[in-house]
Amino acid sequence: MTTPETPQSVPDRYGTAAAAEQDRAARITWSLIAEPSDAVASLACTVLGPAAALELARHGSPEDLHRALGGQLPVQASEPAPGTSRSRAERAHSRWNARLDTIVLEQVLEDARRRRIRILTPQDDEWPAALDDLHETRPHCLWLQGPGSLGQLASARCLALVGSRASTPYGEDTAGSLAAAFAAGGGTVVSGGAYGIDAAAHRGALAADGGATIAILAGGLDRLYPRGNTDLLERIRDRHLVLSEAPPGTAPTRWRFLARNRLIAALSQATVVVEASWRSGALSTARLADQLSRPVGAVPGPITSAASAGCHRLIRERGAVLVTEPADLLDLLPGGPAAGEGSWAVQDELDLLSPADRRVLDGVPPRSSITPARLTDEIGFTAAEVEAALARLELLGLVIRTAERVRRARPAS
Repeated sequence: MTTPETPQSVPDRYGTAAAAEQDRAARITWSLIAEPSDAVASLACTVLGPAAALELARHGSPEDLHRALGGQLPVQASEPAPGTSRSRAERAHSRWNARLDTIVLEQVLEDARRRRIRILTPQDDEWPAALDDLHETRPHCLWLQGPGSLGQLASARCLALVGSRASTPYGEDTAGSLAAAFAAGGGTVVSGGAYGIDAAAHRGALAADGGATIAILAGGLDRLYPRGNTDLLERIRDRHLVLSEAPPGTAPTRWRFLARNRLIAALSQATVVVEASWRSGALSTARLADQLSRPVGAVPGPITSAASAGCHRLIRERGAVLVTEPADLLDLLPGGPAAGEGSWAVQDELDLLSPADRRVLDGVPPRSSITPARLTDEIGFTAAEVEAALARLELLGLVIRTAERVRRARPAS
């Protein structure tokens, strides 16, 4: 296992080995001094590069920051009084330096090593390319525990199963069943490690052979949260992966949960909401997935259940795919079922026929034969339309023509 401070990829992606190490140290430092939702920090790292931005934060002035970013600093979503661009530069510079004064990077790295926490940055081979879709809101780095390779798990079939903490037995059973079936097929189930649907999805994946599960947390990995799920999260950590963009010592808070949801959405090839109330936080994960052009699915519940109102809302207002069985999960993924693999459900080949061809086939008796002229009279098509349809059906092996009569090749399913 590589140590947290050791780059895992070829240095010339960043120039010299020293430059790569400097970039890595800067990204780790930014994760320590800036919140995931810090739009100014994200812009500074994107425009200037992490190392140059950190140098400006340490030794430059707020005016230097304002000028370097072109005089237009983004507004923080949580700022009660955004003020002018210059005032936003002053506040950003101040909050970064307040944290810079309290951290010693070497101590942080040593503590991570002691806790067997790995650190990934975008320069590492294990970094999943899917996170690059976040562009300027891509995490500075990730903190991981577990034997799994994030790059490999995310490049395989990777699906987010999320939902409400206040779940029902119906929702938990559905989440567990879907997760188990998906993992048994070699897929990776991603969720947030929370109570309710998240926990049920993780348990279902752990119970299956062949797949994996990843828990993405909102706080530091030195204190697994929620505490009631400690045993579950430790099992995931021992067998697969837990990860966070928040460094050790970071407490989970509401804004960090919301920021965490973008990682769940980005890391997964599709997101399915199993059970969610009208204003559930799981809906934000679905919204973020949709913004990233990831497919979104939702599991329906009883129409009288408030616990499923959010899922029904996604289906009705946002065009989420209705998910009722494991086969629906495969349909959400790029390419659908892999070539040569069995599916959990076999589609009726007759469903692939056009309505006109299906009507002609339905007019052919299941246990006897019929003349094309009689068939034309029965279904109300022209003789030319019937002849064209019969030719297509014969090519598909669904009907057999002998002399002047037509019969089915086999009973329709």
